[in-house]
Parts: sequence; structure tokens; C-alpha cells
Amino acid sequence: MAPQRPPRCARPTFGGTVLVLVLIAATASALSPVDAHAQSLTDAELALEWQVAFTAYDLVEPHGAFPRWGLRRQVSRTISIDVNASIDYVFDAYSNIDNHVGRHALLQRVVNHREYEADGAVVREFTAIENLPVGGLAVPINTHAQQRIYADDHYYETDSWTAPGVITHQLIAFEEVAPGVTRITEYLTFEAEFLLIDYTVTNGVSSHQATLTGMKAAIEAGEF
Repeated sequence: MAPQRPPRCARPTFGGTVLVLVLIAATASALSPVDAHAQSLTDAELALEWQVAFTAYDLVEPHGAFPRWGLRRQVSRTISIDVNASIDYVFDAYSNIDNHVGRHALLQRVVNHREYEADGAVVREFTAIENLPVGGLAVPINTHAQQRIYADDHYYETDSWTAPGVITHQLIAFEEVAPGVTRITEYLTFEAEFLLIDYTVTNGVSSHQATLTGMKAAIEAGEF
């Protein structure tokens, strides 16, 4: 049975220390604050940007979790929805991030970099190209992520990093609550500078809620 708790934040895929952000900024100008540049990168450039973020975090991982001193804040939220379909069908459809394109409030496309098996999970590394609402405009951004899928236990985890230093941890659990009815529960933890945290949580939660609603409709319509 999938764990019914928020993801543990001691092991984000993308680092959050000052050193990590300095390394990323110094190594790849593509990780500068959001602008139209996010939409113009090739798939190969996005893969390099993803690897820079991962490598930078890997250098400081032994030093522990994202430090909470300074102006960083962390907020957790839990949302859920019931879907009228079998747990296996719901899990297969929902855990495939490609299916979220067109049903996610912000997601425009997904660039897949690598998929492999490790520690009992199918690991997927990808970059999501999203349009972030800023002052009434849609600003393209790159969200670099690693997803770990535990199909036997019907849950998956995703850690992601978005400039400027916004980190999201997700644990998405699937539970059969009645014959032919599956509950999807999303445990979300957002990390950002204190000036960004309210905006990050508000937009992040509303986006995930829209995804739940859109995916529920698509799954129940048998689109996958």
C-alpha cells in the first residue's frame, strides 16, 4: 500500500543551498530568471540544463537537506479527488506525465531526457515547459524534474526545480476506496524565498487541482 504521508524533504532531487544556486547560475545561463529564453531551448540544451542542476545538487547532497535558515520558506498542502475507474487504469494514466499535457493548467510540453530502473522504481528524468501567469501574461519557464514510479505499490514521487530557486516535492498516492473507484491524493511541499512562497503555493495548488479535475474527466471518458 502506498505511504499515506507527505514526501520527505531531506532528499530533494535538485539542491537548494546557496552553493547549488551559485553553481547553477555560473554554469548555465539558461537557468536565469524566467523569460522567453525558456521556450527557445532545444531538447539537447534542456537536457544539459537538467544535468547541470542535478550535478550541482549532487556536490552538496552529503551536507544534508535544504537549509532552512535565511529567507527560505516551506509550505505543505494535500489535495485529492475520486475517479470512477480501476486503480491500475488510473495509476497507469496519471503517472505518465505526457498525459498531463493539455490537462495541466500551465504545462505546454514535456521533454524526456532519460528513463531507467533504480531502487525498485522506474525513474524518469524530464523537463516540463510551463507558462507561468505573471501580471496577466504567460511567461514560459523550465521545470526540471525527476519522477520515481513504484507501480507495485501504486504511488510515485516527483522532485522538481524551477528558477529562481523554487523547489517542489510531490508524493502521489492511489487508493481503491470502492469497487471501480480510485482516490488520487497529492501530498505537495513547496520551497521558495519568502517573497515567492505565497505566490508559489497559490499557483502550484491551483494548477495541481486543475490537473486532477482534467485527468479525472479524461480517465473516466476512457481517453487513455
